[in-house]
Amino acid sequence: MTTPLMALGQRALTAQPFSALLGTELLAFAEGRAELGLAVRPELLQQHGLVHGGVLAYLADNALTFAGGSVLGEAVLTSEFKINYVRPARGERLVARAVVLASGQTQAVCRCEVYSIAGEQEKLCAAAQGTIVKAG
Repeated sequence: MTTPLMALGQRALTAQPFSALLGTELLAFAEGRAELGLAVRPELLQQHGLVHGGVLAYLADNALTFAGGSVLGEAVLTSEFKINYVRPARGERLVARAVVLASGQTQAVCRCEVYSIAGEQEKLCAAAQGTIVKAG
């Protein structure tokens, strides 16, 4: 069953040309949390055959913004975020899971963990934290 929030999230993701180019999927979206997935393809790798750090940063940033938007409303932007690369990302898929740590009227502080998935095994490859603000 698709919730109204999940439907809103699907529309928002579909409206992002860059996300469509990468093939990003909205896997879960509820108040205070979001989960995005992305299939790893050769075009997303760097010269050593690992997922490019920019792809991990994009996925974390977008998941943070979705989580923040779930409590602040649809019109939100990333004010700032930081990412730590824990290990190289390799495998078939990436999953970014973001949660709201604290929120007020105009901003939300969120955390995200990005996992690489190979077979049945998930490995943490990046951790991020950011501030999401209402646009305008």
